[in-house]
Amino acid sequence: MEKRTPIMFFVVTFLWTWSFWGILIIIGMLNLPISDVIFQAISMPIVIIGAFGPAVGAISSVYVIEGKGSVRKFLGQFLSLKFGLKAWLAIFLVLGGASIIAWILPEFFGEDRIRTFFPSVFVFPIYIIIMVFFGGGQEEIGWRGYISPYLEKRFGLIVGGLILGIVWAIWHLPLWFISGASQAYMNFLGFMLKTIGYSYFFSWVIKESGNRLFSGLVAHGVANAFVPLFPWIILADNVKQTRFWIHGIIIIIIGIIIVITRTYKNMKN
Repeated sequence: MEKRTPIMFFVVTFLWTWSFWGILIIIGMLNLPISDVIFQAISMPIVIIGAFGPAVGAISSVYVIEGKGSVRKFLGQFLSLKFGLKAWLAIFLVLGGASIIAWILPEFFGEDRIRTFFPSVFVFPIYIIIMVFFGGGQEEIGWRGYISPYLEKRFGLIVGGLILGIVWAIWHLPLWFISGASQAYMNFLGFMLKTIGYSYFFSWVIKESGNRLFSGLVAHGVANAFVPLFPWIILADNVKQTRFWIHGIIIIIIGIIIVITRTYKNMKN
């Protein structure tokens, strides 16, 4: 049964997400007489529902493989906020630092500053909560909360994290074909650098938190919440996305450092 676990998880995850996001792609291809405002109002809830694919995949796999009672036990692992100071600091300092550097650094080479998307910095804490539960954080129920430990156990820390980072990027692929999605302005390979780096970082955060799985949701939500606060992507066509590439390089470097550090510790132990 253990060998069937990732297959079922990935099949359910992709079917759920790509089915919902595929609806928006089809609507866009039909060229229906719908204004951009109406389309965005329709697309946002569908994108959010689709983003619960990894969570649905994880819960379905747990239910089928381990039985009904195991679902409650699995979800119960996400209830603790006692991550420890090190994990909390890492989430905000590392992710915030990466965003700030990518946001500011191009100014030293003559590029104009991108204004923050927030009307006030006080919106940021509220936005974090939204991102944790509906803006990406919920994906971690499946990615790091369920399948990551299996992949690391079967393929090792380096290969397991690499596989998950690549699959995670491919899972996002339909967003490049949906009008209004920020991914439309990103290079896919550059985006994959981020998902690979984040894959290693989020797994490390969970480990450092004492395997409190909710720390993965918080880390993912905080990473996404920093984007409009310190923008590293310009939502426009035919412009240099210098900040996007700087941020991607920083994230993959962070991932590499984590891999080297964890590998050294494992060898030492």
